[in-house]
Amino acid sequence: MDPLRDTDWVAGWRELVERRRTEVGERAGGDDWWGRRAARFAARPLSRDDPFLRLIDPWLEPRRTLIDVGAGTGRYSATLASRLDWVTAVEPSQGMRDRIPHTDNMTVIASAWMDAEPAPADLVICVHVLYGVPDLAPFVEKLEARARERVFVVLRDAGHPHPAELYAGSRLPREPGLRDCFLALRQLGVTPDVAMFSLPLSHRFASLEEAADECRQVLGSLWDEQEGRAWLEEHLREDGDGSLVQPEAEVTAGVLHWLPRS
Repeated sequence: MDPLRDTDWVAGWRELVERRRTEVGERAGGDDWWGRRAARFAARPLSRDDPFLRLIDPWLEPRRTLIDVGAGTGRYSATLASRLDWVTAVEPSQGMRDRIPHTDNMTVIASAWMDAEPAPADLVICVHVLYGVPDLAPFVEKLEARARERVFVVLRDAGHPHPAELYAGSRLPREPGLRDCFLALRQLGVTPDVAMFSLPLSHRFASLEEAADECRQVLGSLWDEQEGRAWLEEHLREDGDGSLVQPEAEVTAGVLHWLPRS
């Protein structure tokens, strides 16, 4: 057996997602637990030197259109809309959608990707979305089916330095990442270009309660209230404005992008 060519990488992706879900169990936060994190997402400024913006820049023209799959609070949708003819933001979380800035040339679809029916666009982007998607093949096939010129998938290729991840440590199975996706795409017959980059990442919380609430949402049954709060008090530092900040860490990530096979 050839361990590279004969491994079912698509099945391996599913196993990583499902193992993590099993360990976490039922997450706190209700149906829209991403919405409870929307304020923090919206507060993160998008740097003009963002590595993904630099990479996608050659494809940005006023005549082109784009679909942002899992648009969140619209960090990329709103920024890219000024460079394109039309942007379609697909986002299932009401809390996230409520914070997408209004732009005259943007359509917002309130739906998960597999339920959405957007018109095809020249470019389709999917930024830090796939980690929790067990059925990778149909998701990717739909990205391709809606893209005329290029598909872009952004993923981390190293552990996520979120306080919840660091607190849980080895008890929390790793999430799938860039190299897992690359191998699964090759199995599916996709030959993506790869662009790697590193960027600093830190997390800021308005209070210890906000930090604990988010960790509780992320970790589900792995969160211990007393032990977890003590860990946060030890590892988060207080900033001058009273907020709590996790020390900055370098994160390795990358972009897989390709011409749709269709």
